[in-house]
Amino acid sequence: MKSALSAGVAGPLSLSVFLAAPVAVAAEDPLTIVVTASRYAETVDHSLAPVSVIRREDIERSNATTLPEILTTVPGVVISRNGGAGQNTSLFLRGTESDQVLVLIDGVKAGSATLGTTPFQDIPLAQVEKVEVVRGPRSSLYGSEAIGGVVHIFTRRGGDGLEPSFSIGGGTHDTAEVAAGVSGGGDRGWYSVHASSYTTEGFNVCRGSFDAGCFTVEPDDDGYDNTALSLRGGGRVGENLVLDAALLDSASETEFDGSFQNNSETRTRVGHVKGSLSIGESWSSSLLLARSTDESENFLDDAFASRFETNRDQLSWQNDIALGKSEIVVGVDYTDDEVESDTPFAVDSRDNTGVFASFRSAVAGLDYEFSLRNDDNEQFGSETTGGIAVGRNLVDTLRATFSYGTAFKAPTFNELYFPDFGNPDLAAETAESYDIGLSGGSGSRYWSVNLFHTVIENLIAYDPTAFAPANIGEAEINGVELATTLHLGEWRLEAALTLQDPEDTGGSANDGNQLPRRAKEILHFAADRDYGRWSLGASVHSQGDSFDDPGNLTELDGFTVVNLRGAVSVHRNWELGLQVNNVLDEEYETAAFYRQDGLNVMATLRYVTN
Repeated sequence: MKSALSAGVAGPLSLSVFLAAPVAVAAEDPLTIVVTASRYAETVDHSLAPVSVIRREDIERSNATTLPEILTTVPGVVISRNGGAGQNTSLFLRGTESDQVLVLIDGVKAGSATLGTTPFQDIPLAQVEKVEVVRGPRSSLYGSEAIGGVVHIFTRRGGDGLEPSFSIGGGTHDTAEVAAGVSGGGDRGWYSVHASSYTTEGFNVCRGSFDAGCFTVEPDDDGYDNTALSLRGGGRVGENLVLDAALLDSASETEFDGSFQNNSETRTRVGHVKGSLSIGESWSSSLLLARSTDESENFLDDAFASRFETNRDQLSWQNDIALGKSEIVVGVDYTDDEVESDTPFAVDSRDNTGVFASFRSAVAGLDYEFSLRNDDNEQFGSETTGGIAVGRNLVDTLRATFSYGTAFKAPTFNELYFPDFGNPDLAAETAESYDIGLSGGSGSRYWSVNLFHTVIENLIAYDPTAFAPANIGEAEINGVELATTLHLGEWRLEAALTLQDPEDTGGSANDGNQLPRRAKEILHFAADRDYGRWSLGASVHSQGDSFDDPGNLTELDGFTVVNLRGAVSVHRNWELGLQVNNVLDEEYETAAFYRQDGLNVMATLRYVTN
């Protein structure tokens, strides 16, 4: 089957070069956005890691209603979803597996300890202030799972004066959404309270049969409901102490097709308390106490089928020390994972202690960073990871970077201890990666090119001879990412192209095959224009062919989806937005036998403060 992009790669490459051309227009400089890729605040132009930032204004401009929608705009990201809104969603970053990406919410490790993944479908976009996606290994700073990178989600914080928010919307499949909140405060204190409700009747997501796909035939709509609340507040105590606390609580109910269960009630809860103390002018010490919870109760035709709950308690102590032009970060992370379930796990708890340090400085115009971390896990022992990165400004608007890092992913409770399936002798997956980057621009334009290479060993895969998971796999991933943002007059243009080769190199029958659900070509392009009272925009997302299975027997055809959007100011601070998704009514799947939505429409009335 011909790839959706195989005949058009030259076009996007030419487009990226065109968009990177210098144009003098007034706009916010994307290089001045503050990020936390290295566990401390720095601007994008100082980061030695490739990082993408999605801000609240980007979310509102896109008219997106779900977090997976907005994440597809990031270079190197592939989203796989078992149908429509609320269905099981996986994120693959730079060709790595969905459980090889670390997800943080307000600095707290989120997700399920049994599955090893995070339910992106249940994190309400209405509660999100900013998302940072760091591409490449970060285990030397964050520990397990950060092989492909880190997705850091920040909830809404407040602190810029009184800002009320409200939106109400409706659309196809009897979809309805309401969100409301208020935030406020200033330098001495801040607060934020936001709540949201989302419901949809959905559509029949699975086209399977009794011998394929979902192993069932249920020609009914698969609906989804979500209610969420986020609270955040903090302030300065005296001149040296800053306190901050946050809670995100999201409860969902999802219908799907299945022979053993076809309905789930889930809950994602992440909360923390943090104190930061300034000791003199060059030393800041912070202490974070947090808990993340992932709950799931599953049913078959309303009859109870199973229950899983994982709780992760976290304690983190970090010290940031400035010594002239050098910066030192040292600290300790402690986590304790516990599983509560009606399914008996042989072991239902484990703890991990990670000690980390990084050193960053500059010599003769060369920026460099070293990082080292050791994790001592109660289950699989000790794992040491490290990283080195260098960067140099070749001219004022051109920067070159190089980085190398090692990473690992701890086996999940399901892989270790699930009855009649787990293997308690599993070792951690390990990886090493290289990245070479070139970026440039200023003011209204920015572009970047990154070459990456990743090798993963001890890959956990199902061993048919032992009828259990084992460390029998290997993978090699090579790729290039091109991204650009350009403001041209009233136009805002964005493009991201990823070309990658995620290959199974384990020496088994699947040797040389493409890793499942990871396309080799990914293109995203967006154009928006502001006409004053009116605004219009469009986006195109295209992926090449992929496969649903390690044996590459079930092909997922490449696809191209076109979305249109617009907004108009109707009265003072009120704006009416319209999103028309998949205007070409493309039929496609990102997981075999699970339909994606066709042509659909969403209209939203929102209160805006600017």
